[in-house]
Amino acid sequence: MVRGAAGEERQRSVSSAVRPRTPGAPPEATAPDGDGGGRPGAPRPAPASRRWYRLRRDRSLLLMALPAVGLLVLFVYVPLIWTTVAFKDYDPYLSGLWDSPWTGGENFSLLLSDSRFWDAGVNTLAITFLQLTLFFPVPIALALLLNSLMSERVRAVVQSVLYLPHFFSWVLVITVFQQMLGGAGLISQLLRARGYEGFDLMTDPGVFKFLVTAQLVWKDAGWGVIVFLAALSAVNQDLYEAAAADGAGRWRRMWHVTLPALRPVIALLLVLRVGDALTVGFEQILLQRDAVGPGASEVFDTYVWWVGIANGDYGVAAAGGLVKGVFSLVLVLLANKVAHLLGEQGVYRK
Repeated sequence: MVRGAAGEERQRSVSSAVRPRTPGAPPEATAPDGDGGGRPGAPRPAPASRRWYRLRRDRSLLLMALPAVGLLVLFVYVPLIWTTVAFKDYDPYLSGLWDSPWTGGENFSLLLSDSRFWDAGVNTLAITFLQLTLFFPVPIALALLLNSLMSERVRAVVQSVLYLPHFFSWVLVITVFQQMLGGAGLISQLLRARGYEGFDLMTDPGVFKFLVTAQLVWKDAGWGVIVFLAALSAVNQDLYEAAAADGAGRWRRMWHVTLPALRPVIALLLVLRVGDALTVGFEQILLQRDAVGPGASEVFDTYVWWVGIANGDYGVAAAGGLVKGVFSLVLVLLANKVAHLLGEQGVYRK
């Protein structure tokens, strides 16, 4: 009797806790903490309601991002319509984009049969390889060096001096190099004043690829330091103290604590750099193209400019730009796959 009474009482309490629902309606699920602003165990709203709630919650952030998204659509996605020029006999003055006749792959055939296109590809890959090996490690080394400085004031002064050239235009950067390394530059004048023969590196095709890499290092290496210093500032200082307590010196702390903390950032920037590998500085190289000749300085971007803008062959130029874009996409996917194999996130998750 006692057990039966207790069972009936428990059944009545459970029945009173369950809210009635209409016949045929789905059972209500409970939402976790923080979802929809409800308390634990509260009914979870429908998916459409959750979406509207998140839109209302994040409306300020969405409004802030709206101008940037609009500019991205206007200047990146809308111009993609003009990639059809690569498959047309395009004349902007007579027929326009929509009325230009289709030519199929004729522009690509002309592009691939042009020896200047292949020379531009070789120069682009050579400059890319030099910049990956000589420029990419420099910001990492500078960040490690600045991070080892004990004085905050000295670190701030050195960092300001390093990233100041980033705000210079390429015209100013090339002018500075011309005044230093040109035939009438400061170094040549000092050598001639002491009886030695001067030199002119600014017009030497043999050193042009190293010259543009040196210009890039001087201009942008200091700016790249900021990213790695930001990553280093997030490293837990207790790790350094624990490593020092275990007897690790400065080099071992850098190898076992600092570099592993930088590895995700290095992988991400390397993937982005590989994706941008075929773009090696249009303005920088165009300003020096006449000084060393197109044989040493022609890259994909200057080739497209010369064929399309200077000579008016828009179809072949658009085909060259499209080929460059496809190869850049393939390089990004391959580099991101390598990052995944090494255990890093890369540009996007698996």
